[in-house]
Amino acid sequence: MALYDTYNYDVLVIGAGGAGLRAAVEASANGVSVGLVCKSLLGKAHTVMAEGGIAAALSNVDDRDNWKVHFADTMRGGQYLNNSRMAEIHAKEAPDRVRELEAWGALFDRTKDGRILQRNFGGHKYPRLAHVGDRTGLEMIRTLQDHSIHEGISVHMECTIVTLLKDGERAVGAFGYEREKGQFILFNAKAIVLATGGIGRAYKITSNSWEYTGDGHSLAYHAGAELIDMEFVQFHPTGMVWPPSVQGILVTEGVRGEGGILLNREHQRFMFNEIPELYKNQTADNEEEGWRYTQGDKNARRPPELLTRDHVARCIVREIKEGRGSPHNGVFLDISWISKKIRNAEDHIRKKLPSMYHQFKKLADIDITKEPMEVGPTTHYMMGGVRVDADTQMSSVPGLFAAGECGAGLHGANRLGGNSLSDLLVFGKRAGEYAAKFARENASGVVDDEQIKIAAKKFLNLLKDQRERILTRYNMICRK
Repeated sequence: MALYDTYNYDVLVIGAGGAGLRAAVEASANGVSVGLVCKSLLGKAHTVMAEGGIAAALSNVDDRDNWKVHFADTMRGGQYLNNSRMAEIHAKEAPDRVRELEAWGALFDRTKDGRILQRNFGGHKYPRLAHVGDRTGLEMIRTLQDHSIHEGISVHMECTIVTLLKDGERAVGAFGYEREKGQFILFNAKAIVLATGGIGRAYKITSNSWEYTGDGHSLAYHAGAELIDMEFVQFHPTGMVWPPSVQGILVTEGVRGEGGILLNREHQRFMFNEIPELYKNQTADNEEEGWRYTQGDKNARRPPELLTRDHVARCIVREIKEGRGSPHNGVFLDISWISKKIRNAEDHIRKKLPSMYHQFKKLADIDITKEPMEVGPTTHYMMGGVRVDADTQMSSVPGLFAAGECGAGLHGANRLGGNSLSDLLVFGKRAGEYAAKFARENASGVVDDEQIKIAAKKFLNLLKDQRERILTRYNMICRK
């Protein structure tokens, strides 16, 4: 039997992105001991790559916005396959979670009168996304990490969980390995929160970071939890397509929210060609109207580039298949045209989209203030995951909770931009709160040694098989 270190916690949180950190903070604030496991280093979670903003009906830019409109937009975007209770909770609580983040030190962009600035985004009827330039996820993680320092949370970095352990029907622990030590590790816990993100790395072209390998989905499934909506995978319409080494890297929807337009090879604004009946009365029919909308004009209609992600992605694929794509099998996304509308447009773009400016300048040698970007669809988000109770976030396995992208129900068939970050805050908080409650109300379970032996043997055999495949491949290359 392999040696392993053992740790005991009331609540174990697996995953240290936005949902995991928020769950850990809330559980600790409720007076229980908390262990936080992250697959990479703390602060390297995929949440830092979320750029556009946090969707919340603060009504700071357009006072017609409220939670009911946000709820309706979320349900419409999800093709009404959403868990309506989760959509209601999310729309109602998102504003408080954003204000809470602000109180903890998050530095948002501001309106002229000092309130949190909000921008337009696809599928949202009004400007709704609270943002920090195009680095909102990074600011969220920084704030949550700073706050968690004061909560006494134990962090285990570079630790991968390979299986969950059960006592009867209840989840009571987790077994994994530490990459730095090359040693197994055992966690005993009264409650477990899965916050491991999505499955994007199952695809060749994806905006997701290397951690997104569906760990939480697999752990939950093998522990007996129910998964739902696994057929719904979102392809973000705008990822980089050139050069090949950076194919799939996200180009934030904030570019379109700030006035970016989509053009085909013939420099036609093709999104005007196919506007769903549902949106025809809301969508601009010319460039001027769309520009006024992005500037917060309450009487203007939204540009067609800000339709839902699934629709925009399909339109881009159609242009490419019909031979009107850009030279590298994408389309053009142009924000430089706003120089016709405002003075010092270059400074404006660099201020509003600093990450995008540097990303294209460094990786593709393109100055987005002067020339268009080439973009195309990229695997982005998994709507499916662990079925959870809408109020408590507990799965069908007692003691096992899930939040964030590995949880399911809120987004239905398609997620609206910005709803992911507010999802992390709203349901990460609830998962931590109710996991702590479950831990206080239940005694520790018993971890069967036989489960640990089976898990260790299975993992070691997997490593052995992988080693043999690598050696075989190496020998083949040497013979050539």
